Amino acid sequence: MLLATIGLVLLDGFWFEKYVIDWNYFDISKPKNNKIKIIQISDLHFETLRYFHKSIAKKINDLQPDLIFITGDSVNNTDKIDALDTFLQLIDNTIPKYAITGNWEYWGEVDLLKLETMFSKNNCELLINESRSISIKNRSVSVIGIDDFVGGYPDFQKAVTNLRNTETNIVLTHCPQHRDTIVVEKADLHIDLVLSGHTHGGQISFLGFAPITPQGSGRYLKGWYTETEPIMYVSKGIGTSAIPIRFGARAEMVEIDI
Repeated sequence: MLLATIGLVLLDGFWFEKYVIDWNYFDISKPKNNKIKIIQISDLHFETLRYFHKSIAKKINDLQPDLIFITGDSVNNTDKIDALDTFLQLIDNTIPKYAITGNWEYWGEVDLLKLETMFSKNNCELLINESRSISIKNRSVSVIGIDDFVGGYPDFQKAVTNLRNTETNIVLTHCPQHRDTIVVEKADLHIDLVLSGHTHGGQISFLGFAPITPQGSGRYLKGWYTETEPIMYVSKGIGTSAIPIRFGARAEMVEIDI
């Protein structure tokens, strides 16, 4: 019995929670006729193309979202950029994509120019303290991408310089603790949604409690934080770091109608 229990725990931690992806859907839209569908991909820590990556790409192509956001820690070192490229090539190139940096892009001394070039060929813009304003379904949307809070040089004010007046403003920032700073820095700017990752949901947690969370997590762990504006979703992400195991923190993809 003990051996069976140990076996199930190992199977769960080393396989099920890592590779059987939990797809979470939320509808936070106000308009009912021209909803914008976004997909968040976070913390890939991409190593090599696996079957579950292919299934993620297939589902994205089936869903045909209006926007894809890649919220940091895509690769841990420059050598993995080409492998990440093989994954992104599986996703419909016509879907606009926006990416930001995470701490591992800095800690791993990733060549950001090479990363940006690879993203660009896959119809993805790497935003480092920058914003883009676009029109989708007769709605104006601004995407504000901030440099990593822990490893980079986050500058919210620089990112929103010359920001157009748009209906919907979405902020991408890898570390959720950065939200506490943004709340002060945003002044009168209305932000509809902040998307973060970084925590891996604790990666190892017990009944919702994670004994260890990475620097930059703050009081945030996973899911929605709506007690104050701007509201934020913290993705548990896809990959792992430090140790290749997930327990009580199943890998996830996030689909949101806004």
